[in-house]
Amino acid sequence: MLDPFMRRLIDPPLNGVAAILPRKISANQVTIFGLVLGVACFLAITINTMTAALILLALNRLADGLDGAVARAQTPSDLGAYLDIVSDFVLWGLLPIGFIILDSNNAIAAAVLLSSFSMSMTVFLAFAIMAEKRGLETNTQGYKNFFYIAGLAEGTETIAFFAIVIIWPGIFIPAALVYAGIVYVSVIGRVASSYLILKEMPSDP
Repeated sequence: MLDPFMRRLIDPPLNGVAAILPRKISANQVTIFGLVLGVACFLAITINTMTAALILLALNRLADGLDGAVARAQTPSDLGAYLDIVSDFVLWGLLPIGFIILDSNNAIAAAVLLSSFSMSMTVFLAFAIMAEKRGLETNTQGYKNFFYIAGLAEGTETIAFFAIVIIWPGIFIPAALVYAGIVYVSVIGRVASSYLILKEMPSDP
């Protein structure tokens, strides 16, 4: 929901940084480095080093924004778009597990959260496939190599959620259940939007 607003804030400075980076640094290298930072964030959560985890999450998200800016300054590629979304989904799949390892009492709430993420990712990617098939395009969330259908819970909200539970890990259970509920509502909204869009478009013969 907040992603379009955040993109307007962060894209100009990121584009400026990308413009001065050496050309030998590719967008894919930035993406992979960001994924490494994300895995390090997961490991930091498991051993209860939350200050490090918060810093690593922030750096991971910085890399996630910077890789797109570097791609736009150089040459966007399908491989880059693939690596970008895979690294995001790997991170969101790992972090709840980190909280289970940190405290086994978090297991049920983390499972519910992972369920909501799984549904959200499925709906998101399934529509992206159909959108590609029909030649749909949008730049609401910035330039992307796939159709990004908006939802109530997007990247900005997910980052905020994990930042909150990293700062206050003791509230993980209620926070995870509440955020999972928000994601479920977002899934329902995305399914409804997808249905309306696809219903109005002719299928291939």
